Amino acid sequence: MSTATRGIILMNLGSPDSTSTKDVRKYLAEFLMDEKVIDIPYWIRLLLVRGIIVPFRAPKSAEAYSTIWWKEGSPLIQLTKQLQQAVQTNFDEPVEIAMRYGNPTPSYAYDKLIKEHPFIKEVVLMPLYPHYAMSSYETAVEYMKEVHTEKKYPFKLNIIKPYYNNPDYITAFASHIQPYLHQEYDHLLFSYHGIPERHLKKTDPTKQHCLMVEGCCGVNSVAHETCYRHQCLTTTELTAKALNLPKEKYSYSFQSRLGKDPWLKPYTDFRLKDMPKEGIKKLLVICPAFVSDCLETLEEIAIRGKEDFLEAGGESYEMIPCLNTNPLWVNAVSKWIKENF
Repeated sequence: MSTATRGIILMNLGSPDSTSTKDVRKYLAEFLMDEKVIDIPYWIRLLLVRGIIVPFRAPKSAEAYSTIWWKEGSPLIQLTKQLQQAVQTNFDEPVEIAMRYGNPTPSYAYDKLIKEHPFIKEVVLMPLYPHYAMSSYETAVEYMKEVHTEKKYPFKLNIIKPYYNNPDYITAFASHIQPYLHQEYDHLLFSYHGIPERHLKKTDPTKQHCLMVEGCCGVNSVAHETCYRHQCLTTTELTAKALNLPKEKYSYSFQSRLGKDPWLKPYTDFRLKDMPKEGIKKLLVICPAFVSDCLETLEEIAIRGKEDFLEAGGESYEMIPCLNTNPLWVNAVSKWIKENF
């Protein structure tokens, strides 16, 4: 019997169980019914998601997933498992994975730990989200805490905070990008997952800073601790500095918007179509909001983004993969887990 007293859970967003429309519909319904993703009253959200969005999007999303699916299954799930295996080599303590949506669930991860290691008294949760957002880091962490409390698990839960500006993360991220800069290129685009502007205001504890103060992201405030936009801009600047990139060689944008409400700008799809007109013909794109490649990187950016850029007059386009199992990233994750025991 295991005598381990500590355990580790790596948590990612999640994925459908397969590319079937049925499984994609189930996944989208769970994802979009999350009140931290679509933050409108329940009955309106139910009507919108189950009556309009899911029936319309599920077949299209299933087709998109089929273009990037691996024979082993979902790329995001498989890459998270690969990270799990890599991190495990640095620990005697057990490492499990959980997803915010889909499988494996938080309950599954918790139950597996306690069943196989009944003496566990402490679990470190590593959310695989570098930046704080209501619809990613916050909902994942709150869900893990909710399940932990409801089922009265006997171990303490320690949670690693967002690491968007952590020197270990920036070093790993910049080192991961560096080899791609040896080729001839005009520009490096940091494309982050977008969120509605209203989410910034909701997560602003002061309720009077985000999008209300001129140049808010550059004005020091406690709001920055939960401000997704500030944290994305900080990651961009710190990484650019580590790579010695001149200002004209890089920029940021936001992808994956849904609906007609204003989201964080500039929009990635607009920028990809405009850049060739501005003389940017050879483009590199990196997606820092994701640490594991998934539909939003492999299909939205690597496939559709490339098509948009080349059709607009671009000459070469390459998406730099996510950190995935980069050794420096694995070491950083392992270091933070040890610091949080």
